[in-house]
Parts: sequence; C-alpha cells; structure tokens
Amino acid sequence: MIKKVCLSSALFLSLVPLGPVAQAAAPSPEARVVLDGALPSTLAEARVLGPMAPGTPLERMVMVLKTEPEAQERLARFLEDVQDPASAAYHQWLSPAQFGERFGPSLAAVEQVAGWLRDQGFTIDEVSRGRMSILFSGDVAEAQAAFATSFSRFEVDGRERHGVTAVPSVPLALAERVEGVLSLHDLPRRAQHTALRRLPQGEGLTALLWHFIAPGDFAAIYNTAPLYAQGIDGTGVTVAVLGRTNVPVKDMATFRWLYGLAPNPPQVVVNGPDPGDQGSDEDTEADLDVEWSGAVAPKATIKLVVSKSTATTDGVDLSARYAVDHDLAPVVSVSFGECEKELGKAGVAFYRNLWAQAAAQGISVVVASGDSGPAGCDGGSASAGTGAAVSGLASTPSNLAVGGTQFADGTGGDWGDANGKGWASAKGYIPEAAWNESGNWLTGGIWATSGGPSSSHAKPAWQKAPGVPADGWRDLPDVSLAAAQANGYLLQTGGWPSMVGGTSCGAPAFAGILALVAQHAGGRLGNPCPALYRLGAAQYAASGPRPFHDILTGTSTVPGTTGYACTPGYDLATGLGTVDAKALVEAWPVKGK
Repeated sequence: MIKKVCLSSALFLSLVPLGPVAQAAAPSPEARVVLDGALPSTLAEARVLGPMAPGTPLERMVMVLKTEPEAQERLARFLEDVQDPASAAYHQWLSPAQFGERFGPSLAAVEQVAGWLRDQGFTIDEVSRGRMSILFSGDVAEAQAAFATSFSRFEVDGRERHGVTAVPSVPLALAERVEGVLSLHDLPRRAQHTALRRLPQGEGLTALLWHFIAPGDFAAIYNTAPLYAQGIDGTGVTVAVLGRTNVPVKDMATFRWLYGLAPNPPQVVVNGPDPGDQGSDEDTEADLDVEWSGAVAPKATIKLVVSKSTATTDGVDLSARYAVDHDLAPVVSVSFGECEKELGKAGVAFYRNLWAQAAAQGISVVVASGDSGPAGCDGGSASAGTGAAVSGLASTPSNLAVGGTQFADGTGGDWGDANGKGWASAKGYIPEAAWNESGNWLTGGIWATSGGPSSSHAKPAWQKAPGVPADGWRDLPDVSLAAAQANGYLLQTGGWPSMVGGTSCGAPAFAGILALVAQHAGGRLGNPCPALYRLGAAQYAASGPRPFHDILTGTSTVPGTTGYACTPGYDLATGLGTVDAKALVEAWPVKGK
C-alpha cells in the first residue's frame, strides 16, 4: 500500500482513504516509463566536469501532473465560455482551489504521486492549490535512484552548471499520473532584453543625439495620455512581475522621480528562500519590468514576485507557479523565455497548465515573444539562427505574446528638437516596422522580433483574423510594441539612467495597458486574446473600431533562419500590430453594457 503522506498543503488536511488506487500492485523494478524525451542541447554539447556529489541538495523540484483527457476537454470548453459574452459562464472566474476541484487530477491521484515521492526519500514542500504540480526537495543520490538517471557538473559559457546526463524515468504505475519533472538542471530562462546602454552624464542629452523612449514618449506614441486625463491610470489594479532577484527598490523610486511620475513604490513578494540581489543583468530585467509596467499604469499596484533559483529549478518558474496559484494579481508580466524544444515535454505542459489556470482565474498573462527573430532556441546575441522555433512560455493558448517593432520615422520629424518634461520629445504616433536589428553595427547578433507557429499547441478557436495562417498551430506574436535598442526604453538600474531594447520592454508595457483596460472595464479580463482577435477581425474587415496600428513593413528574417514579412492584418512578425491605447480601452467589451 502507498504510504499516506502528511503534506504542508491545506489541500491534504482532509484526504479520504485511498481505496483502489492505493491497493494497486507495485510494478516490477524493470517496469518504468521515460518521463521526457528531451534533454537541453546546451548540456548535451557542454564539457562535462564530473559527477555531482551525492549529498548535493536539490531543492524545490516541480513534478508536473497529468490531467484526464475528459478534464482537458471540459477545461477547453470552460475557457471558451468564460470569454464568450453570450455564455452564462462569461467572466465567472474561479479560485485556485475551484480550478483544482473542477479540472485538476483527483485527490487520490495526487496523493499517489506524493506518496511515491515520499517513499523515495523526498520531502513534499507544497501541493499546488490548482492540483497541477507538486513541489518537492531531496538530494542528488535520492534523485538519481528515483529517476534512474545521473547528475553531472558542466562548463557552460565559462561557468559551472548542473543537470542530468540521461533521460529520467519513473515506475510504470505513475505513467498516467505525471508529465515529468519541470527541469532537472540549472540553465536559466533567458531574459528577453538587449544589452544595456548607459546614458552620458547629465540631462543635456537631446533628441538630436538619439531618440529614446521616456514614459511621456510612450504616452504620446501609444496614446495613453488622454486616458490619464480621464483618471484611467491603473487605480485599483495590480500587476505581478515575475523575477528571480530581490533587487533594491531605490532605482525604481528614482526612475519615477526622473521621469515625472508620482511616487508609487512596488511591493516585493519573496516566495520561499530570499534569492538576494543577483547582480547587474538580473537587476536590469527586474528594474525594467517594474518601472515600465508602472510607467504605463502609474497608479497600479506593482508586485515584484521573486524566487531563488535552485540546482534544478529556475526562479522564474517558481515565481510563475506562486503568482498564479496564490492569485496575486489580475495581470501578470513575464519577460523570460525558452524555446519549446529546450523547455521539453514537462516544461511545455507546466506552462500550458499554469497559464490555463491563470485564464480560468481571470488573470491576463503577458509574455515577451523573444528577441531572436524566428530562431527561438537562440539568444539575440548569437551570430546566426539555428532553425525556426518559438518560446514555450509564450506559445500556450492562454497567454498574450508580445512581439517588437522599431520606428520608421525617416527624417525624425516625429520627435521634438529637445527633451521636454520628463525627458519626453515624441509628438505623437510614429510609424513602425518590424523590429530587426540583426547584424546591426550597434547591436550585432540576431536581435529581432520573434514569432512563428508553435510545434506544441494547436491553433485555439479564438485565433481568427485576416492574415492569420491556416496552419493548424498556435501562432505568435499576438501584438507588438516598440523594442529596438536604437530607440531604447529609458530605465534606472545600478544607480544610473540607461536604455535598453527587446520584447522584455513590450511585455511589461502591455501589461500596464491591460491594467488600464481592466480599470475601465471594471474587473478582470482573463486571457485577453479572444477579445483582441475579435477587435482585430472587425478592424481588418473594415467593420469595427481601429485600436491597432497595422505594421506593413519589415521582416523578422535573421542570419541563418528565414523569418516572416509584415503583411496587411495579422502577420507572424508583429501579430495584430501595435495599439492605440485609448481606442483599445474604448472598444473593449464591458460586461453588462
């Protein structure tokens, strides 16, 4: 009989006896099933330094659970109905516990997996309220024995990394219960921003030198300024930003002071052990995401969720799990990525399940599509792409994927001759093209807007608009915002004004726009894609309001990998286009009106 486990989650305080599930005969030692057929190519190609010590702690591993096919079908129907204004389920959001009860595995199934983990010597840290995953800890010796694999040390980009050298497996009896372990390595999720550029000392920087994006520029270009004048500024809405560094908040306060924003300090939510300040590049991402979600929605509450990365689990994954399972905010901003192939079967399932749970709870998840054009498995700093791929964090049917554009303003007449209040100089909307700075003298690499068809997720029913390919797959991106480093976003990080580009800029900025939409709509939006594509279909059929700027020039092709051209309506370079925020807010469906 499987041993009954006393778990930390309140979910298991009222478990009933297991019955037939626990009575099942134990499989033979040879009867095992491979959890996941993919190992990160980065480790497969790296130099092996030697085995990890058997007693090395492996903390906060994530076992991704399977759901019954019938439950998956019911969930798909619910996610359609909850966004259908004609349905009785329209905007009837669930709590995490309600989601688990309706769509998660049974209590007995969850306990069977938890019991097996405990029998292998692991500690159960937490069972998710949505019943989609189990957090557990142990050491290398226990993991090697439990998953019939081995752990080694590797040299990657001049530093030591850790991970498995063989595909893990579990007893056959668990095959119908688990998708796999989220990751068994410490390769980090890739932050989707370009290299940081420090500004020269002093405010003597004028638009004649170069054009950067200050909060006032964004308000003019994407038309949020009229909304602020109406009191639509994010009041009453919370945006959760996912991170893995406990960055000092003083830079965020300085950012708001420098660029004319009223004080509104973020709340830092530490999930588990405090990761501490992880240094300049990590701080750049956290500062960027907090500062720009708050710049676009200046009176919204910004919560920075930080989790410590471990030898097996990235802090971003842990922050994502915590934010959704604790229902922290109606809008979540994610500026990290990993291509579907490298994410692996368990990783793809983890984010598919998690973002579906978020959508059922009314959470709008906004994810950067990536910075390497169509070559989603490569970083923007790579010299050439190695093939078409998309980010598995951004490709699920339950999140919004944000691509990138660059300004096509020719002579620069769309900018003022000097910076005004808050360092702003943009006069209004500026024509845009697909962001592509690959091979650029300033940036090098393959920096460009990422998009293309998923290889893991079928096309959702809502992805319909002129230009959407009839390819049967979920297509990325959905929308775009400025992302070029040549006209980078201003930020304050490391005590100095800087500028940066990448789709990491567009994700928090669009999260801020959705906070404005949610305030005006009077409640949570859930997955914003169904409404956005309805608006896009109407606009591009010339039968509705015009919240989108259709991007018609440019391509996402980078050295080594052919990308996608901008075309009328939807395209795989910039999605539905960029937005006029005022028009978007006014066109958004409001329940009961």
